[in-house]
Formats: sequence, C-alpha cells, structure tokens
Amino acid sequence: MIFSPSGAGQTHLQLLPATEQHLAFARDLTRRAMLPYFVRYGLLWQDPGFDEAWQTRENHVVSRSGQALGYLSLRVHCNALYLLELHLLDQHRGQGVGGWALEQVLTMARQRDLPRVRLMVFKGNPAQALYQRHGFVVVGEEDSYRLMQYDIAVISE
Repeated sequence: MIFSPSGAGQTHLQLLPATEQHLAFARDLTRRAMLPYFVRYGLLWQDPGFDEAWQTRENHVVSRSGQALGYLSLRVHCNALYLLELHLLDQHRGQGVGGWALEQVLTMARQRDLPRVRLMVFKGNPAQALYQRHGFVVVGEEDSYRLMQYDIAVISE
C-alpha cells in the first residue's frame, strides 16, 4: 500500500512497504536515535534483537522522490494499531514529515476499522510533543516509558 500526501507542503512524500534491503538503514537509524535513552535507562541495545523484531512487524519507508527519509513499524494487537517505531534522519526533522507520517498511520487504522492507535515513547523524548499535537494522550506510564493513545472517532450514520 502506497500513501501519498494531499497537503501542498508535503509534496512527493510517500509511505512505501519496506523490504529486507531497508533493514540495515532502519537498524542504524533506530540505534542512533534510541541509544541515548537506552544508556539513560540502563537498557541494552542488541542488533540481533532489532533484526528479529523487524521480521515480525509491518515496516514502511518514509520517502520523498525516491529518497528514504525514515521509516515506521506497525503491528496490530488487541484491536489496536501499535506504532512501534517512527524514526527520521536528522535533516528531515522539524519539517512536518513526522506529522505527515503519523497522519498516514491514523489513516491506516481507520481503513482497517481499528478503534485506536497506541505507542510507547521514552520519557524525555521530544517526540512526545509531536504525538500530542496530533491528538495522542498519555494513558499510562512505566519506568522509562509513557504509553500514548489516539482514539479513532466512531461516526455513526
């Protein structure tokens, strides 16, 4: 499934199915983005663990004009679409790309008739502000994470 933007500010953005060829890109991008949090909270990063998880997820590449800007990973569980990863290359942050990607995830949840999108974000991660701007609310906390959720509006006819 390919998603393309409707907003003029996000011309040429696409969400494309990721392939095995994207694994190293996604692993390296995730490691760079998450390693400071892993260190802060005493967690251990393991490349083989990432690679194994990659195989069980629905992965998409965020691209513009054929260039990979980042990726996201999803999984359906307990009647919700879980956003497991959303990472962008540094030079593409702060340009609306992350917000566009989140809107694509919400669209996918609606298309699949799922009532909610859930995610976990490290405490102190500035991405929380992005999620909140797009309607996600904190629904719980664990030691190092905040659990956030977006409830899809049910429209009755």
